[in-house]
Formats: sequence, structure tokens, C-alpha cells
Amino acid sequence: MMEHVGVKLAVGIIGDDPPISRIVRKQRHHKFSRDHMGTYPTSKFSKPNHHELLTDLQAVVQIDSSEEPAAVKLLDRVAITLSTPAQITRFGGLSLGESWAMINGIRTYRETDGDIRWLVRDLRGLIGLPVWIDRQTTQGTFQRFSIAEPGDAFTDACWVTIQPPAAPAKAAKTKRSKKSSES
Repeated sequence: MMEHVGVKLAVGIIGDDPPISRIVRKQRHHKFSRDHMGTYPTSKFSKPNHHELLTDLQAVVQIDSSEEPAAVKLLDRVAITLSTPAQITRFGGLSLGESWAMINGIRTYRETDGDIRWLVRDLRGLIGLPVWIDRQTTQGTFQRFSIAEPGDAFTDACWVTIQPPAAPAKAAKTKRSKKSSES
């Protein structure tokens, strides 16, 4: 998880806005109780979860590995993968996040691909994306973005830096006041 801390990434979109498909997935939520003791009937512990999928999305990722301490930088790993994919040992499909977000292809950006509309960090942006997910705790860091207009210049607000994961917050113990415990 700490391999590429310090890398800066920027994501952009090429071409027209991709079509949005809205799907409903079943999400399970479990609460442990004395009554259920680990058995959770689907009818009581499932709820719909709406997802929006972008299909036929053409995305660009810009990488800055200058602040990365790794011996083999992420930018170098990507360059090796693009130039000699046979050297890469991996399994499964290439996806963005979950396995249903499959990628059809990957290559270096060409000027003929068209203008890039960069995602820009924006606290009021309508696009909420995960920046970092800890696979062990499933806790994550999310940020909000907006899309720059075609032809807008690339700015520092386009960069997202990979940070070390934050330690999980511990619940603070509250002391009851002496007066409330005596009554």
C-alpha cells in the first residue's frame, strides 16, 4: 500500500460526455444481534444501492513520480507495461476499481485524440470519487471533482497526491459528570 506514496495523478476525459447507465445493485447490511446470531435473511438485510456507470469512457491519466521514493517509480512501471506487456505478470482483467469496471484497452495519449477536459478538485463538485481504498479495512479517502471546460489550462488543482492511509479514528471515551451519575 505504501509503494507509490507521493505520486501525483491527474485524470481527464477525451471526447463527448459518455452515456450514463443507472443500475440497481443489492447491498447487504448486517448487524450482529442476539436474535440473529450470524444468520441474516435476505428479505430483512438487503436494500437497493443505485450506481451510475459511464460506458465508452475515454480517459487520460497523467502521472508525476518526481516525489515518489520507490526504487521503480510508477511512471516507469507504466512505461514498461506499455512498451513490453509480456514482461508483466498479473492475473485477472484490468479494471478501474471493482471488477465490473473493465478497461477495453490502454495506450499512450496522442495529440490526435483531442482536447482533454481535466477533473479538478472542487469541494462543491458533483463528481465524488474514491482516491484511496484500504482493502483490509474497506475505509477510504474520497474527494469531490468538477470537469474543466474544453481548452481550459491544466492547473495544480487537477493533481491528486497519493497519501499514506490515515490511522483509523478511535472512539473517544466520554466521562459522565459526577453530578449526572449521582442523580
